[in-house]
Amino acid sequence: MDKNYIEIMVQSLKKKSAVLDQLIELNRQQQLFLQDPNLSPEEFEKNMQNKSGLIDELNRMDAGFEELFGRVRDELHNNKEMYRDEIAKMQDFIRQITDKSNTLQTQEARNKDQAQKKFADVRKQVKGVRNSQKVVRQYYQNMAGQGANTSRFLDNKK
Repeated sequence: MDKNYIEIMVQSLKKKSAVLDQLIELNRQQQLFLQDPNLSPEEFEKNMQNKSGLIDELNRMDAGFEELFGRVRDELHNNKEMYRDEIAKMQDFIRQITDKSNTLQTQEARNKDQAQKKFADVRKQVKGVRNSQKVVRQYYQNMAGQGANTSRFLDNKK
């Protein structure tokens, strides 16, 4: 077996760890956006697009890693002593990745709750604006209609 395969797997895990770091940072930014009362939809959307791109990259990396691991699984299993250092590196990266994945899941759950609250508040504000507009519209209709339908008394004596 070519040691290059194992080195590629180690590099893949290292890169996955770095991508997870970027996702953690984007989640932190997203949390700040959700706490901001003057949230710009464009900034939030850009953050979501960046996260989506990184998640797609992670999925591609996982698929490539699985394919590569499928090729070298038996060799690694049968020659553990020969590849001890590389296996230890991979295990270390896998532990880091697992910790970062757990951090991401926690952040995502927290951000999801904040987003639901934020969007509920926005819906409330929109409903309030609609109700205000309705009241104003009714007021103007009543005022406009009052002049035409009211009876008037004109005193012609002088």
